[in-house]
Amino acid sequence: MGSYSRLFAIKRFTAILTIAMGFTSPVSAAAQEYVPGASRSKAAFLSTFPSFVDWPDGAFAAPNSPLVACVLGDFRFGTTLAEVSRDAMPHGRRISVRWIRNDQQVRGCHILFVSSSELPHYSKVIALVQGTSTFTVGETSDFVAAGGMLSISFENDAIQFEVNLGSAREAHFRVSSRLLALAHRVVDQTESTKG
Repeated sequence: MGSYSRLFAIKRFTAILTIAMGFTSPVSAAAQEYVPGASRSKAAFLSTFPSFVDWPDGAFAAPNSPLVACVLGDFRFGTTLAEVSRDAMPHGRRISVRWIRNDQQVRGCHILFVSSSELPHYSKVIALVQGTSTFTVGETSDFVAAGGMLSISFENDAIQFEVNLGSAREAHFRVSSRLLALAHRVVDQTESTKG
């Protein structure tokens, strides 16, 4: 990505994150299982953050291969992500959204979004993609604690995200310092292996 394109992507990401972090929900936190506005903010984040992550060599079959974003759990979010990411082109790749219904379907995912409904299965899901070029994203701090690479949460009426830099590095992902600077929390290698 050229310096002008990267600068544009950074400005776009910062604007989206500012909007997402400033989003206030008309629904109380207790009643907020699926809030369309919050989900759109998360989807906007997910369609933009890949511009600040470099995938390991060999992760894509060809220079024009799509970035495959898979959704495990709440399929309504997958529909929102497909709609919001329609025009996104991180690293010049279109985003293709796939819904995951069984363990075998996680193969070929570049991003695996794991809904909070899968909380009891976090460790199993993360183990399924260990050693692959799949960047794992969840919705709770428990996801990062279980070894997931990034979690997006909706707390105090705002989107926040945490990065498990140790897990990302182990899988040979390079995460931009610009993304890390915007994170609510960055977990290092030592913290991620405590348990």
